[in-house]
Amino acid sequence: MVVSYTTTAHPTITPPSVEQHSSGFGIGVDSPRLSWRFLTTSDNDVKGWKQTAYEIQISRHSRPTETHQATGDASVLVPWPSEPLKSRESAQVRVRSYGTSDGRAPSGPTNWSPWATFECGFLARDDWIAVPITIPTQQTEDSPLRPVRFRKVFHLGDGAIDRARLYITSLGVYRAFINGHEVGNQCMAPGWTSYQHRLNYQVYDVAPLLKLGGPNVIAVEVGEGWYATRLGFLGRRRQLYGDRLAVLAQLEVRPQNDDTDVSVITDSTWACCPSAIIKSEIYDGEVYDAREDDLDWNTVPSETDRAASWNPAQEMPFSTATLVSPDAPPVRVTEEREPAQILQTPSGKTVIDFGQNLVGRVRIRSLNKPAGGHVTLTHAEVLEHGEIGTRPLRHAKCIDEIISAGSELHNWSPQYTFHGFRYVQVDGWTDQDPLLLTNMTALVMHTDMARTGWFTCSHPMVNQLHENAWWSMRGNFLSIPTDCPQRDERLGWTGDIQIFCPSANFLYNTAGVLGDWLKDVAAEQLLDGDGCIPPFVVPNVISEKLWPHLPQAIWDDVVVLTPWDLYRSYGDISILRRQYPRMQAWIDRGIQRGPDGLWDPELWQLGDWLDPTAPPIEPGEARTNGTLVADAYLVHVTSTMAQISNALGETADAARFHSDSSQLKTKFQAKYIAQSGLVVGDTQTALSLAIMFDLHSTPEEAATAAARLVHLVRLAKFRVATGFAGTPLITHALTKSGHHQVAYRMLLEKGCPSWMYPITMGATTMWERWDSMLPDGSINPGEMTSFNHYAFGSIINWLHSCVGGVAPISPGWKEIRVEPIPGGTIGSAEVAYETPYGRMECRWRIYPEDNQFRLELLVPPNSSALVILPSEQHRQTRRELDTNRDGTWIGSGRYHFSCQWDASSYRHGWPPKPIIPIMRSPEPESVA
Repeated sequence: MVVSYTTTAHPTITPPSVEQHSSGFGIGVDSPRLSWRFLTTSDNDVKGWKQTAYEIQISRHSRPTETHQATGDASVLVPWPSEPLKSRESAQVRVRSYGTSDGRAPSGPTNWSPWATFECGFLARDDWIAVPITIPTQQTEDSPLRPVRFRKVFHLGDGAIDRARLYITSLGVYRAFINGHEVGNQCMAPGWTSYQHRLNYQVYDVAPLLKLGGPNVIAVEVGEGWYATRLGFLGRRRQLYGDRLAVLAQLEVRPQNDDTDVSVITDSTWACCPSAIIKSEIYDGEVYDAREDDLDWNTVPSETDRAASWNPAQEMPFSTATLVSPDAPPVRVTEEREPAQILQTPSGKTVIDFGQNLVGRVRIRSLNKPAGGHVTLTHAEVLEHGEIGTRPLRHAKCIDEIISAGSELHNWSPQYTFHGFRYVQVDGWTDQDPLLLTNMTALVMHTDMARTGWFTCSHPMVNQLHENAWWSMRGNFLSIPTDCPQRDERLGWTGDIQIFCPSANFLYNTAGVLGDWLKDVAAEQLLDGDGCIPPFVVPNVISEKLWPHLPQAIWDDVVVLTPWDLYRSYGDISILRRQYPRMQAWIDRGIQRGPDGLWDPELWQLGDWLDPTAPPIEPGEARTNGTLVADAYLVHVTSTMAQISNALGETADAARFHSDSSQLKTKFQAKYIAQSGLVVGDTQTALSLAIMFDLHSTPEEAATAAARLVHLVRLAKFRVATGFAGTPLITHALTKSGHHQVAYRMLLEKGCPSWMYPITMGATTMWERWDSMLPDGSINPGEMTSFNHYAFGSIINWLHSCVGGVAPISPGWKEIRVEPIPGGTIGSAEVAYETPYGRMECRWRIYPEDNQFRLELLVPPNSSALVILPSEQHRQTRRELDTNRDGTWIGSGRYHFSCQWDASSYRHGWPPKPIIPIMRSPEPESVA
């Protein structure tokens, strides 16, 4: 092994952040924890630097600047050192660190970070003096609610404004305006929560939008959004949370002089009227009638204003839900994509291809049709035999419609809906200028999380696989983590995010959005004297009549495993502490057990959902017994609970759960594992679960199971034979047991079902089924067929941790494992990740001409890494490495490693060969 490095004196510190909040504006706690990161550049990659002490300066209004000092290496979620903040209070904060490099004597301090400004929102219910308002008329529960407009005229004095804040939420989704200018750039605000328990509100700085010395107008438009739209399967449940659209708004303006603050609150003095948007539904789309619009409705009314259409708003009782300022960033338009081409279908339809399956809306730059003319946009993910494929949408129409007023319409897009689409069929455009590629744009929407992780390698199809998983995450993190973004579903399925969470945490900073969503998971656990059963989807919209809430492994295990995954990624112990009572309730009362303490075998389990052999109409018919899957997960979840209890200092619980997991493991072995190590059912999923969850008694048994897993993979000709339970684990199981070349061979298989097959069919997102599109271009006949599901994209966690070679050892990436495992035909790979401490980079390349493996590594300050080179992996399984922790520990800095690499030995036996029955002729290799 050869290692070299460079060094300079001190790292640079970023402005601090607070809690897991996306901006620090409108935070919902009075003593926010502080974090700061360390910047590294090509000429500043401080070697072996660790923080030994820090100083925090806090500047608060009309108070002397405070300086707080502390020793230690903590730089992530450090306790607030000052007095608690109050509602509306802001503070400026900066930090600097003291540290040492490579154990030498501590050096002087770093430079101070830039100042960061934080501001509290409303910390008490009494801060709200506004009341919700709605339109007086009530619509029937069988029809969609027409969006509503509200407005209020108010006056300000001539004096300058010190600050102006708008605190606002709605029952529905809203857009707010001041003097005709839209407030903020959020979409679908306030977002989807368990509305009966928690309701988000937003805070905006609106001082630049106000006019001094004259009339001002605040206006809000509210669509039904998730609050009242049709939700769930079969399109039969509407207005689940309420039958009135409403807004709650409080505008507070503070003059710079001693004048009294001005407050404008929602009450009965506001006016309201129906919107020119006739309807706007999540599933069915939006209808806009330009003939009914007053384009100046959100400005100060003139003498000719259509005042007759405006009526006094009606006050409503205050919501019983807790009003919260979310940590999660809002949904925004994060990208605009121009059309790739215009197609004419066999039936003569005009279809725009945006070249990428995405989630969002279409914007029309210019439209000019005679009054009463209609233009409709029908959205679809795929083409089937040249026509848009809408059957997978089920009861969702996904159609936006414009009715022209006879004048030119500019920059129109729907406002209170979104679609999953690559293709848009345009009808009604033919009587005007030809449709131009420059006239339409796709607006990509999702929760605007910070991108944190990147992966690329020398294989283009593997890069496309990673790209597809990234796009599926973007499309399915829209306010909540959903299963799909296009059909009559779009729900927060717990099983999907449970298996994809480690991958999601690498791609983006999910601490805010998933932390907020877990609060809804906790709120919707059903607590009674007999147990605690979380529903399948959160927020829960599935009718008990359609699908009773029976406890389920994998899906309901989200209450334990997802907080643990977040803790592993971000080091935030508060996530575990907050969710801990719900975890205990699930383990102790929610799981339906048999006499042996394992799962009740009479309870049907979703299990290895979407096994490739399952018929299209029976996605739960898996080769692996559902109870076996549930029992394996139960041992794993109980063991994880022991680790969680230990992390929280709950020593009695830790001892109990450790004992329980040992006993359950023994019961599992007696029930499912032979003395040889083979597993009942003899499936790839069963064997992978046993290997990854350490369910064998001895390494020899595990090795036997691994050899059998390899045999089954070869029998399957390296095509995927696993569903929800096995797919996230199988490549890890093969690699853990020393069979990484077989894992690479599975990755690169192109035959269906495989990860590469959808890419050969032109997929740009992950599919729900391995064969969502059949080889002849037909859509899978199953009713449940989506072309944008991230669950099977969980393979990218293996790309990050095994191909790229990076994973956290300790929570929050304080200690990093660097262990690239080359294989297949991939000759180089690169990963980068923005850890809570700073940027980490790892790139490797094989140089066959001189038998060298070379690794470049950047470790952020105040953290360390364990580096294990391929030469050190020889004849050792990952299990042994995990035990022995062989390798080289290094501190921060930029490093170059190299080792001998026998390329001929490496290539020998590649690709691994399938096992072909004697009566069949060998098939041509189908390796990407």
